[in-house]
Parts: sequence; C-alpha cells; structure tokens
Amino acid sequence: MSIKNLLVHLDSGERAAVRLELAASLARQHGARLIGVFGQRAAAQRVGVVATWPSPEYVVARDASQAAFAKASAGLARAEWIDVNRGSDAEVLRQVTNLARHADLVVLGQREHGGNTLLPEDFVVEVIVDCGRPVLVVPYAGDFKDVGKRPMIAWNDAREAAHALNDALPLLAGCEDAWVLSFASRHEDGDASCAHVVRHLADHGITAKPEVLVVEDFGIMDLLLNRVSDRSADLLVMGAHGQIGFPFVSRGAGTRYILQHMTVPVLMSS
Repeated sequence: MSIKNLLVHLDSGERAAVRLELAASLARQHGARLIGVFGQRAAAQRVGVVATWPSPEYVVARDASQAAFAKASAGLARAEWIDVNRGSDAEVLRQVTNLARHADLVVLGQREHGGNTLLPEDFVVEVIVDCGRPVLVVPYAGDFKDVGKRPMIAWNDAREAAHALNDALPLLAGCEDAWVLSFASRHEDGDASCAHVVRHLADHGITAKPEVLVVEDFGIMDLLLNRVSDRSADLLVMGAHGQIGFPFVSRGAGTRYILQHMTVPVLMSS
C-alpha cells in the first residue's frame, strides 16, 4: 500500500498545529493529498428559547483552523479542508469516522491528561476501531516532524498486529533502525514468530532486528513502552482492540493504556 491521501483531524486545541505539521510533512514525503477535517464539541448559541448554529465561538475557531491549514498545506496539490459543522459528541465522532474511512492514513491527537473538553472522551479509540483505516496518533507533548526512522513493531501473531504491520510499511521505508518486539509465554514461540515478521519486512527492503520477551499477561504494556524508550524509537506500530470487558479485558484495556501513556507517535490498526 502507498499513501495517496492523508486525513488529519483539527480542532482549536494547541496540539492541532503539531498534528497538522506532521501530516503536511508526510503528505509532501509521499506525494499524497492532504485532507484537514475540523470538528469539535460546541453548543448552539441561545437567545431566549431560540438556538442558532453555529455559535460565534465555533465560527472563530473554524476560521482560524482553515487559515492555519491553508498556510501549512501551501504547495500541496489538491489539499482540502472540511468543516464537519456539528457540535454534539455523536455527530463529531460519526462524521470524522465516516471521512476517515476514505483515507489511506488518519492522523489524530492523543487525549491530554486531565481531559480535553473539545472532543468526546473516547474519540480516538472509537475512530481507530470503527474507521477501518490505519490511524497515527500524535502525543499531546513533544514535537514530531517526522516518524518511522526508528520504528518499534509490537507483534503477537494477532490479526490486528498483522493489519498494523502492513499498514505501516509506507512509513517504514528507508528506516534506519527497526525492531520487532514479540511477547510470548515461551521463547521458542516468540523466536519463530519474530523470524516470520523479519523475513516479511526484508521482502519489502526493510531490515529489522528481532527481540523476544517471555512474559505472563501482567505489565506487558509497560514493558512495551519501556522498550520504546530504551531503543529511542520514534514510532510504535501495534494492533488495536476495541473490546473492553470479559473475555477481552486485557485486549481493549491494553489499547487504551497505550493511548493514555504513549510518548511517541503510535500507528494503530484494528
């Protein structure tokens, strides 16, 4: 798969500029069409019993987003900015998800600790599991002008991991130092699993080093984040699970844990 169109979610938050800069950089790198989608929570303006839309606050935020997008996308062919023109949680989530289904790559922002009143609480995870497209989530702290030079690929033989691995291939091309990290209950199982992934990546011209950690089901996400830090990775690639509750407690919970504690961009596919 090559990246021919790329969607970035925008709002009036401070981190929108970081997402937009990274998305524009990736669009230029891959010769892709850039699509900016503005959407955030907003209440209708009320005068007496009459409600009008959009409110003045929404109009100001919308116009500022459009101007920032025009500046960041200067020189990009067929760049497009879209206003979802809705303020309720359900409508913002529905419209962004629907638009994301038509993109080769979707760029979202990590929810900031303490809450982000601009978006529904589960906005990021809901888009990831429902849009059917690879989603690159940008942390709420730090500058990220490029990704994929030092990727860490989390592997566990699951369908979601396979989707994420192959969805990430365009971002991994030309990488300098790639790692495939497998968690297994037996070392020999992890070795065999990693070997298949390393060989698959080699077929795509990507040299990767395997690493196996023998673990139980406890603390895996912390181990993964520690390895990302130890290897100075600039991108984590992993499958995403939307289930939460028995019998998938650790699956959906692990995805949410990474989205809460990530410190580098994460590409997730479900």
